[in-house]
Amino acid sequence: MDTMPTQTQLQDDFITLAHGNGGRYMRELIDYLFARHLQSGCLDTTVDAARVPVDLKGGELELMATTDGFTVEPLEFPGGNIGSLAVHGTVNDLAVAGATPLYLTLNAFIEEGLEVTLLERILAAMAEACRDCGVRVVAGDTKVVRRGQGGGIYLATTGIGVRPSALRLGLDLAQAGDQILVSGPVGDHGTAVMLAREQFGLRGDLQSDAASVLPITQALLEVPGLRFMRDPTRGGIATVAHEIARAAGATVRLFEARIPVREPVRAVCEMLGYDPYFLACEGRVVAILAPDSAEAALLKLREKGYGDAALVGEVQAGPAKVVLETRLGGERVLEELEDDPLPRIC
Repeated sequence: MDTMPTQTQLQDDFITLAHGNGGRYMRELIDYLFARHLQSGCLDTTVDAARVPVDLKGGELELMATTDGFTVEPLEFPGGNIGSLAVHGTVNDLAVAGATPLYLTLNAFIEEGLEVTLLERILAAMAEACRDCGVRVVAGDTKVVRRGQGGGIYLATTGIGVRPSALRLGLDLAQAGDQILVSGPVGDHGTAVMLAREQFGLRGDLQSDAASVLPITQALLEVPGLRFMRDPTRGGIATVAHEIARAAGATVRLFEARIPVREPVRAVCEMLGYDPYFLACEGRVVAILAPDSAEAALLKLREKGYGDAALVGEVQAGPAKVVLETRLGGERVLEELEDDPLPRIC
């Protein structure tokens, strides 16, 4: 098993945008600063939602909590806006932990000069997403910052849910032979937001995949042999693959021919030199399944209407790395994300 080098302090002198991209720099920032100072015996930086030690229903249920911040440019994009994104993102972190989301809190940091009509559209989208997901906002706070000190509006949320106490999911359960499933096409959100910015003279009507993944996770929870679930937001499925490789001390092999990528996403990536496997998704699930459970999980998702779901990779014995087997039969190592290709994406 490969081991990561021990580090006691952050090796960088200043914070950069790359420290927020979901890759190596962000992991180092969290591990060597936040976790080192705030470790309380309960803090687990490897999970989407953390167990809160509160006894519910005589121990049958356990409380789950998650927190997240949202910053996207532009604030509205095809398929959603920062309001719906905040609800879906928070609900999804609870869902992939196996929880049923119940309540949210909301903090809004509004920049002076934001149009009230835009704010109302954001809040209306948030309310609709809450209704669709079956959650309620029960507390919040509002701050207004001076013009030029914010990106229009930033949102911070906390989510509370419950899950069965007997349920066990975790990266530590992954082992050689396990199969990796993705619930649908990757890179849609990152590409849709980039097209909405109309950078590089590009435009398109691609929709973000931002949505609740609760129907997906509830279906997968019915499959024996489910090891772990993650929503591949910042850093995409390649970053999730690196998390699996580090936790399992194994090689993660992804098969390019099996990974669903929409043609507009592929075209934009080829033109601009992006890798779709590192682009953010906001309505997808990556799951690890025991070998004898993978086909059953895939069939269940397809029966639920997720026809693009696919088995895209495998955990294999070997050094902790991520290898992409190309369509032509070659191989390339997917290095951990460092530079931030699309800042302010989610």
